[in-house]
Amino acid sequence: MTKQQLKQWISKVPKVELHLHIEGSLEPELMMTLAKKHQVELPYANIQQVKDAYNFDNLQSFLDLYYLGASVLKDEDDFYQLMWNYLLKCKADNVVHAEIMFDPQTHTERGVGFNVFMAGFKRAINQAKQEWGQSCLLIMSFLRHLSEQSAIETLQASKPYLDDICAVGLDSGELGNPPEKFTEVFKMCKALGLNRVAHAGEEGPPSYIWGAIQTLDVQRIDHGVRSAEDPKLIEYLKQSQLPLTVCPLSNTKLKVFEHMEQHNVLELLKLGLMITINADDPSYFGGYLNDNYFAIIDYLAIEENQLKQLVTNSFNASFLTLEQKTKWLKLIDQSCL
Repeated sequence: MTKQQLKQWISKVPKVELHLHIEGSLEPELMMTLAKKHQVELPYANIQQVKDAYNFDNLQSFLDLYYLGASVLKDEDDFYQLMWNYLLKCKADNVVHAEIMFDPQTHTERGVGFNVFMAGFKRAINQAKQEWGQSCLLIMSFLRHLSEQSAIETLQASKPYLDDICAVGLDSGELGNPPEKFTEVFKMCKALGLNRVAHAGEEGPPSYIWGAIQTLDVQRIDHGVRSAEDPKLIEYLKQSQLPLTVCPLSNTKLKVFEHMEQHNVLELLKLGLMITINADDPSYFGGYLNDNYFAIIDYLAIEENQLKQLVTNSFNASFLTLEQKTKWLKLIDQSCL
């Protein structure tokens, strides 16, 4: 098949997104609108200046802008608009299920409580479910550059809302913040019956992936592309089928790989790992889920069976029920490539 035919197929087929930060879907237009609404001063005179700032040297340079952007989110309707805009994109891209990360501490540190952002998120999620059957689960992520005590306090504050939270995660600056820093809070989360994921092996070394597996007892690794540096880890990931939520456009935008042609996603897939494709922070990294698939179709020698495997993997790696997975996987099997 041609690249164009592969893109047409990926556009139409049902898909899952497992690694998406809702604050990272804040588009420049909404950022500027909300800044004006709340009289928040940003160092940008117009939307083009915001877009021009989206040139990053590394993860930290992105995070600095990410937290600045989040400062315009203040009331329930802001969070509703943020979530609603992303869910509309899911509808357009045929993303039938999304497991969406949010960062409570980014907001609570500014005096914006769970009662504000959870109400906004839930209103958008319920509306999308009613209007077109959109499926969503929420992942509460702890900021790893903050203390474990702060994460524990966040978990305590979240307890009235745990019926609406499927899992916990670990994100933000990886270097110098190993998974072991959060051992106790992840034990507490497991005891509460929460699923567990963690960012590891993006900028951090393979040892951080081992730490997330052995210490935090995670069910998925977010990113994990540096696992290729450790043959024992590769063998473990192959045997366990522990999923990696890989984000191609993010990895090149943040210089994990200089060019998409250098990305190792297909190498990891060929080694038998449970690889999935995701968008991470789409407004900052130049594309939503379909755009990430388009990028690997354009720049890597991907074959039809590999593309189908990536889509299938995302369903299998999700926190959907077996019944829900079976329903969607049957549809994918029936879709002709």
